[in-house]
Amino acid sequence: MSRCYYEILQVSRDAGDDVIKKSYRKLAMKYHPDRNPDDAEAEACFKEAAEAYEVLSDRKKRQIYDTYGHEGLKNTGYSGPGDAGDIFSNINEMFGDLFGFGGRSRRHDPNAPVQGDDLRYDLEISFMDAVHGVEREVEVTKRETCWTCEGSGARPGHKPTTCPTCNGRGQVIRSQGFFQVSSTCPQCHGSGQVIAEPCADCNGEGLVNRKKTVKLKIPAGVDTGSRMRLTGEGEGGRKGGPAGDLYVIIHVREHEFFLREGQTIFLRYPVPMVKAALGCEVDVPTIDGSARMKIPAGTQSAERFTLRGDGVPSLRGGRRGDMVVEVQVQTPTKLSKKQKELLQEFDDQCVEEEEGFFSKLFHGHFNKLKKEKETEKA
Repeated sequence: MSRCYYEILQVSRDAGDDVIKKSYRKLAMKYHPDRNPDDAEAEACFKEAAEAYEVLSDRKKRQIYDTYGHEGLKNTGYSGPGDAGDIFSNINEMFGDLFGFGGRSRRHDPNAPVQGDDLRYDLEISFMDAVHGVEREVEVTKRETCWTCEGSGARPGHKPTTCPTCNGRGQVIRSQGFFQVSSTCPQCHGSGQVIAEPCADCNGEGLVNRKKTVKLKIPAGVDTGSRMRLTGEGEGGRKGGPAGDLYVIIHVREHEFFLREGQTIFLRYPVPMVKAALGCEVDVPTIDGSARMKIPAGTQSAERFTLRGDGVPSLRGGRRGDMVVEVQVQTPTKLSKKQKELLQEFDDQCVEEEEGFFSKLFHGHFNKLKKEKETEKA
């Protein structure tokens, strides 16, 4: 190529790396073959821009080019990108963040240690266990690192060998015209290794199924949806990698008469009609046992009273929540003859008081209207 690299990228000779990269990105997007199918001129411009960027993005090559020009680069053995792979190495580096190609810095080592998978265990506990805390033992079936081969998958005395198909990369590259397509190696399935002599205990997987009893210390105050993480109690790692984690998801059964909202406990408490009218003291059940509560005279149904500090403990160690008691006044359904007579006498007195009240209210209103009409006539 004889054209000036700076002219190709449309930048000045003192342009910084960011300016050169930005200009190349713009040109590469403009002339990319995907946007210009069957366009030989666009393909040539695309290759030209890639070659210019290959030189100007490399400090050493750029210094030689600035001093000696194209001839200077030829004397060092450089003759531009030799194939599509060289061009696309730049594309991967430039657009890996946009298209997920993953540049050179994102290459995966198939022989690196692999961390084990995380596991989930759903645990149901009672309402009281949730508010007070409890210790439990659960049995988990998981895949652990094989003790015989120590996770390598190979029979003792043997080692995995480099996959001959992908040369240990775990990926194979196929050329499709101007493009190259990378896919998982069909022989090693991405591991980069093949096992000629697999371990008899794990059949070459490096993992075996085992049951393990795990002790859980569930803190007071958990609720449905609370999650506990047990580090290293998940599935075993491979190739020397660490084990995954175990996540325990809590599900709390409903209580017969307690209702919970956050740290607050709600309770509907029945109180006989007479006691609600006269007032009394009652023992109400709480999550800790019972508590003495005063019912003032004349309490009505649906009135609420708060017991401070009798709610659910905080998971973060703060103050406990409260308990809210909603009174439900009970009307007796089975009355003796004497009880009916007493209630009837009580009702008669109530009626007389109500009639006296309404009579005064009515006459007061009537007299007011009468005065208003007399005023209008005058």
